[in-house]
Amino acid sequence: MSRAGAGHLAPGSDPSVLPGPVLIADRDNNRVLVVDPQGRVRWQFPRKGDLAPGQKFPVPDDAFFSPDGRQIIVTEEDSQVVTVVDVARHRIVWRHGRLNKPGGGTSRLHHPDDAMMLRSGNVVVADIMNCRVLEMFPRSSGVLWHAGLPGTCVHNPPRQYGSPNGMFPLGNGHFLITEINGDWVDEIDQHGHVFWSTHPPGVTYPSDTNRYGPNAYLTVDYSDPGQVLLFDKSGKVLWRFRHGGARGLSKPSLALPLPNGDIILNDDANDRVIVVDPKKNRIVWQYGHKGAPGSGPGHLNNPDGLDLLPPHSYADSLH
Repeated sequence: MSRAGAGHLAPGSDPSVLPGPVLIADRDNNRVLVVDPQGRVRWQFPRKGDLAPGQKFPVPDDAFFSPDGRQIIVTEEDSQVVTVVDVARHRIVWRHGRLNKPGGGTSRLHHPDDAMMLRSGNVVVADIMNCRVLEMFPRSSGVLWHAGLPGTCVHNPPRQYGSPNGMFPLGNGHFLITEINGDWVDEIDQHGHVFWSTHPPGVTYPSDTNRYGPNAYLTVDYSDPGQVLLFDKSGKVLWRFRHGGARGLSKPSLALPLPNGDIILNDDANDRVIVVDPKKNRIVWQYGHKGAPGSGPGHLNNPDGLDLLPPHSYADSLH
């Protein structure tokens, strides 16, 4: 990945809070970017010529590195597909689902969200409108395992799930499932065991819950104003970042922990990616201009997904 140009960060940003570059799914600009801590774009897909004739790459919602860092798994939720991009070759190498054709069964998806690659090479995904979670096998495009009952989006794990929008692996064969309907978070395994379920307190639209630390879980409230919440499996609030007015978040969709304890998140409708220091309770790094969408240097347009460059990616945290 090459480094080019001057940095573009919001005033007051501290690049030292990040352990390395950030992968951003810049949804409404139809691109994914890697931005270094100084705010310089180091990699982008697609560039001119990256897409084969007839290929499209619309509205990438989420993007995560594969465990070896050689691929990026992109969820194009509103286009009904999951796409894998080869980082070095700048090429789409696999896609599951049919572009702009929602459906069910083993070959189609209906509003997939947060696809991630496991160390086995399999891909897991929450399939929101089909009320299910899946594990797929890219080499055959088959579905190895699924849970949920399409057409019945209610909280009744492990048989039924209420519009799941996140299926985050925990590295021990367990997954954290976030359910929009009823505002639930569940820890499950593939054998149908439910370890716990709870409501993130005071959250109206939970999104993409993942683990922050021992018995500490991180979620965001995809609302306006939005919030970031740390809670334990009993539902006790450990920390909350919520402000109104000019300091407020607008439809944040994903927050991830950083090695130093800070939290990086997409503030989607505010067109920025930020880092919050929970101890200082303030924003310490920002890429993008709040409320000013764009595609030029330093601008984003409804960024909806992020990850860190290996060895600090979400997949690396599963060791």
